Amino acid sequence: MTRTKRGYIARRRRTKTRLFASSFRGAHSSLTRTITQQKKRALVSAHRDRDKQKRNFRRLWITRINAVIREKGVSYSYSKLIHDLYKRQLLLNRKILAQIAISNRNCLYMISNEIIKEVDWKESAGII
Repeated sequence: MTRTKRGYIARRRRTKTRLFASSFRGAHSSLTRTITQQKKRALVSAHRDRDKQKRNFRRLWITRINAVIREKGVSYSYSKLIHDLYKRQLLLNRKILAQIAISNRNCLYMISNEIIKEVDWKESAGII
């Protein structure tokens, strides 16, 4: 039986995975079998941590908004602010509110005061 020369496809696949793992340390960047294992593990971690990052940023925004709101008045809290925003049908998400809270606190105070006035007025008039 004559010798068959393999094509370049398998070598091209391995070099592609080696380029992915070129920044890994030790055998994780030089041995093909460990490279494939570490590549699989890295992709799983990246997929999991994308969702975790979204959760962490949402928690951060909520904490920032709550801190700024509670500075001004002790009786008003984050949950009341969000509830009143939904009552008034204002489309401001938590990311934007957190940016406003950091960059311009007076603007957030004005927004919260306007919401309180509007909601109190509607409740006293019996509209809500």
